[in-house]
Amino acid sequence: MSKPSSQLPAVITDHSRVTQAILDFVSQIPDSDVAGARDPEKEAQRLATRAAQRAGLTAGSLALPPGPLGWLTVLPELIAIWKIQAQMVSDIAAAYGKHSDLGREQMLWCLFRHTAAQAFRDLVVRVGDRLLFRRLSYSVAERIAKTVGIKVTQRAVGQGISRWLPVVGAMGVGAYAYYDTGQVARTAIAMFSSPIETEQTDMETATPAG
Repeated sequence: MSKPSSQLPAVITDHSRVTQAILDFVSQIPDSDVAGARDPEKEAQRLATRAAQRAGLTAGSLALPPGPLGWLTVLPELIAIWKIQAQMVSDIAAAYGKHSDLGREQMLWCLFRHTAAQAFRDLVVRVGDRLLFRRLSYSVAERIAKTVGIKVTQRAVGQGISRWLPVVGAMGVGAYAYYDTGQVARTAIAMFSSPIETEQTDMETATPAG
C-alpha cells in the first residue's frame, strides 16, 4: 500500500523533532532502587531481559493503530522506549555499584552508541581497558543528538509500512524494541564492567572508542 508523503507527520519528515526529544530526554538521569549486586553481571542480565520484554510490549501496543494513526505514535513510542532503556541503564549502573558514575555522557553512550557510533568520536575515547568521557558541551550534545535523530528517523521511515499493517506491524515493532533494548544493555554492561573516567585533558594517546 503506497503512502503519499503528505500523509506522513512532521516527526517523520523532520528529524529535528527527534533531535530535540533526545536533548530533552538525557537532561535527567533516573534514580535506581537496585542495590549493589554480589554478581552484578547476572543481575544486569536479569534487568536487561525484564526491560527488553517491557520495551517489546510497550512498542507493540503503541504500534497497533493502523495507517496515519500509527504514524502519530512514532515519537511517543520512541520516548516510551527510551524511558524504559534509561531506567535499565540506571539500574545496571546501580547493580555494579557505579550509579554515581552515570551522567549525561554515559547515558547518551549507552542509549545510542549502537545507533550511531561515529557520533561519539569527540565524546568518548578508549585508553587501554578504560573508557574516558569528555564533559558534554551543548554543541557536542546537539551534534550527537542530530546524528542519532537522523538515523532514528531514517529507520522509522524504513519501517513505515508496518504502521499500515496493524497486528503484523505491531509484532515487528515490538520485536525490534526488544532487540534494541538488548543492544543498549550490552553497551551498558560492557561499560560498567570496565573502569570509567570523565574528562581527560591529555587525549593524544587515546584512540576513538568503537
